[in-house]
Amino acid sequence: MKTSLFGKIVVYAIIIFGALLFVFPFIYMILTTFFLATNSLPKPHEVFSVTPNLTNYLIVLQKNNFTRYFMNSVIVTSVAMAGSLFLGAITAYGFARFTFPGKEAIFRVFLLMLFIPGVINIIPTFVIVKDLGLVNTYSGLWLVYIAGGVIGNLFFLRGFFESIPKELEESVLIDGGGNWRVFWNIYLPQSLPAMGTLAIFIFQGTWEEYFLALTLIKGEELRTLPIAIMMFNDKYATNYGQIFAASVIALLPVILLYMIFQKKFVQSGYNEGSLKG
Repeated sequence: MKTSLFGKIVVYAIIIFGALLFVFPFIYMILTTFFLATNSLPKPHEVFSVTPNLTNYLIVLQKNNFTRYFMNSVIVTSVAMAGSLFLGAITAYGFARFTFPGKEAIFRVFLLMLFIPGVINIIPTFVIVKDLGLVNTYSGLWLVYIAGGVIGNLFFLRGFFESIPKELEESVLIDGGGNWRVFWNIYLPQSLPAMGTLAIFIFQGTWEEYFLALTLIKGEELRTLPIAIMMFNDKYATNYGQIFAASVIALLPVILLYMIFQKKFVQSGYNEGSLKG
């Protein structure tokens, strides 16, 4: 018993130490935002004695159209997330429930494309978007974000759709409903946990995306938040309090979305009990 208790204490101590190791940089960043005119990073023991204040946050929100860039990212990310979720769900439904020539071969090709780094595709992507006349428009960004996310969403949702019992479709088919009603009334409600999990991943990936936005967006008024923070960092590189304040503000939507959708994480047994044995 003593050995077992000692082992548990060691395990919990390691877990707590590891958690503190990962959480401390984030706490350090937040506490640094309370320092004014910080031309150098404060020492770790100094940050715990600082007086909390919102001065740097207010300065950031009033400088360089930061609020506009924030709203630009909200618009771009929200539309991209909704479009990517819907198109990914439709595609996954087709691969999960329909049989057509070359289905598995196409699916394997899609999987191979997941291994291609996105940076490699920047030049051909820019050429295509330019030929479509969509450079320096949100439509061009949405096209790339939504189309680029279909493969990953397909891979994520196909297995979940295949786990939904086909018997659930019978009630809709008996009432004369077609494939669209089956998808809308059966598969989407049943896949809410998977969709919630996927929404967080899509939002975070799009919200933090920098290279494509920098390549396709040229106008200052259309800049997204990652571009603004990078340029803000270049201009105020010695004011770490303001830089970290801008970074914390940028993290808030991701944290908020996680808090909203955390109960939607995929859980095993979600479909259990949906059919009577």
